[in-house]
Amino acid sequence: MGLLQLCEKYYNTSNLYEVLQISEKASENEVKKAYHKLSLKVHPDRVKEDEKLEATEKFKVLGAVHAILSDKEKRELYDTTKSVDDDNDNVVEDRDWSVYWRGLFKKITEEDIVAYEKEYIGSAEERKDLKNAYLAGKGDLDYIVDHVQFARSEQEPRLRGILTDMIDQGEIPSYKIFTHEPAKKRKRRHAKENCEAQEAEEYKKELVFNSGENSLELMIKQRQESRVKQMDSFLDNLAAKYSETKPKTAKRKVPSKETAAKKRRK
Repeated sequence: MGLLQLCEKYYNTSNLYEVLQISEKASENEVKKAYHKLSLKVHPDRVKEDEKLEATEKFKVLGAVHAILSDKEKRELYDTTKSVDDDNDNVVEDRDWSVYWRGLFKKITEEDIVAYEKEYIGSAEERKDLKNAYLAGKGDLDYIVDHVQFARSEQEPRLRGILTDMIDQGEIPSYKIFTHEPAKKRKRRHAKENCEAQEAEEYKKELVFNSGENSLELMIKQRQESRVKQMDSFLDNLAAKYSETKPKTAKRKVPSKETAAKKRRK
């Protein structure tokens, strides 16, 4: 099956730009960011076991689409003919797209996150994310802190001030759950955050940043599986800023035959 047919099968369109959800005028950087954002959602290492098969196929298709739209000559050919030069049965299968992906996006280090946090806090991007989360959650701060990056308890007074200003300016509606949040609700949220922080600190001690399978990206994934949307945006922004260096390939542990046999007996 050719690439365009696979796009139709897995993404309901044979238009490569629509697969990546970008316009035909998208820049090279916009193509890369779109590919990274979508590929995170279907990366075989990031989905549940029963979703791996389809996710793997979608991941391959996304890689092939990016390989065309990021290549000037291939993109020009596609724009002109709406076809791909090597549209055959092997265009997707004959390449290791995981290696291709790792070659584009390096591992995220602790220093990267610190630098990004400093740049993000107080920015127009944070304000936009805050507004969107407020509207989507109808003023519920539990929802807001789960969907806005770095929205920890010590940041709440500042974030409340920004949102209150938006309310006063008529930019967003006033919700009672925000303006009169019960003290018990706030305490539960802070207690949950403290518990997560302690777990993260304990787990962090077990990791060696930027080495092998114990990457910071893996730690974030395991800590915040319930925050998928925030995670996608977070890694997408970081990758756009820190994606020039190729990472070392992570080695995955393979269970022994004895361990596998024990699991089957259970």
